[in-house]
Amino acid sequence: MSSVLIRNGRLIDPASDLDAPRDLLLRDGLIAAIETPGSFASVEVAETIDAAGQVVAPGLIDIHVHLREPGQTYKETIATGTRAAAAGGFTTVVAMPNTVPVNDSADSMHWMLSPDRNPATRLYAMPAATLGSLGEHLSDFEALAAAGALGFTDDGKPILRDSVMRAALVAAARLGLPISQHAEDPAMSCGAIMNAGPVAFRLGLRGYPAEAEARIVARDIALLREIEREEKLRPHLHVQHVSTALALEHIREAKSQGLHVTCEAAPHHFALTDEAIGDYDTNCKMNPPLRSELDRQAVLAALADGTVDCIATDHAPHARHEKEVEFERAPNGITGLETALGLALRILHREHGMSLAKVLTLMSTAPARIVKLAGAGSLSKGAWGDVVVFTVDDEWNFSAANSRSKSKNTPFDGAPMLGRVKATVIGGKVVLP
Repeated sequence: MSSVLIRNGRLIDPASDLDAPRDLLLRDGLIAAIETPGSFASVEVAETIDAAGQVVAPGLIDIHVHLREPGQTYKETIATGTRAAAAGGFTTVVAMPNTVPVNDSADSMHWMLSPDRNPATRLYAMPAATLGSLGEHLSDFEALAAAGALGFTDDGKPILRDSVMRAALVAAARLGLPISQHAEDPAMSCGAIMNAGPVAFRLGLRGYPAEAEARIVARDIALLREIEREEKLRPHLHVQHVSTALALEHIREAKSQGLHVTCEAAPHHFALTDEAIGDYDTNCKMNPPLRSELDRQAVLAALADGTVDCIATDHAPHARHEKEVEFERAPNGITGLETALGLALRILHREHGMSLAKVLTLMSTAPARIVKLAGAGSLSKGAWGDVVVFTVDDEWNFSAANSRSKSKNTPFDGAPMLGRVKATVIGGKVVLP
């Protein structure tokens, strides 16, 4: 396999607490060596990347994406979605199961993860926790784990019944894998299409209260305590796209008590509020919805203090005709793979003073740890040769028309970004530019 030298860059590797000028040598798909600038001058390599004035970091990892294949390839394919991921600096993505049919079997896992899908990045999957994501009967966790599952989720729907969620947490704990929960109580959110509050009142739309998210989070945490006490197991609950101050308080308390709870936040929940909906902009419709400024500030605080473990995009492409309808009829979801880093650098790093190492922890090191991807999220010797090279100071505006994704449904068309991805390297192979 060919070798790649990335020289003259500022290497930031949170996993090894390194932030210094370094040259990085990749060989046979792995990190071969890290040395001071100029140390590899006499080494012959197939390709050299000059990263002068740029950051060299572990490839970004997104543990929550929707790639729509099989069944909805008019919105996105695994090939187009992962090309968008690579353009955004991501080297690994984890696909959710709400495909058609639902990914709930070893056969569907093998089909999705086959090289025949032409992924541009490393591709993993988190299959359905229940058959058909119907919330009734558990999928075959052992068979799915053997097929490569990194966890189990009914994402897009909560695992609502207490007995089913408890059984899922126990079964997953026995395999050392997480249950990733979409926290929403449909008894409180039924018919709601945006956040409950003054904006919903002004627009005449039914609001989705923060309590609907917080109630399921509190229920799941109570189940963790019960299982630890009665089963002597330590289940791992991962809460997806947390959007409310109320839910974050439950998670913060659970962590302080030593329970194994992790959670993610999406860039749109730290970048926007429900005010962005304006006059019924369907590209601002997602689930969970854009929340109040109080909730946005709570997400920012939780990202800073460690309550939120990682950033995940919840990349959810939809075709133009699906979004160009009345707000009530439009599907939930936005694209996000190509805007995540630019938003994180602008909002978290520049506007809120978060260190680059912390941003990269949230987008690479921590997600690798959550789903137990040994070798990912690090630039230590012997780790995967997955690297992103990006600038920190470049200011630019995102153009949906130029997106690699098949769909263009984003609220960030024309939005200011900070930092540009200059190279994405996966397994020692330069895939971008």
